[in-house]
Amino acid sequence: MKELKMFMFEGCPHCKRAEQMIAALLAAHPEYKDVPFVRIDEKKEPELADKYDYYYVPCFFVGDEKIAEGAPTEENVAKAFAAAYNG
Repeated sequence: MKELKMFMFEGCPHCKRAEQMIAALLAAHPEYKDVPFVRIDEKKEPELADKYDYYYVPCFFVGDEKIAEGAPTEENVAKAFAAAYNG
């Protein structure tokens, strides 16, 4: 398993939707609960956010690989968790 990072910021409607999708995914796939998952608020940790090449939140990274960026879909959220789980 590899660490999954989600760059986001509070108040972002896309981030809120991603959180809902994550909750549903974790309920359907209990094996993903062991994936090391870190939420990074880009407004609170701008120096960390500056190290990664992305333009929209939410943005998912496994290691340094960008998995999904922007308006979330169930497919992209599942892809991010699967990449980390199988990493």
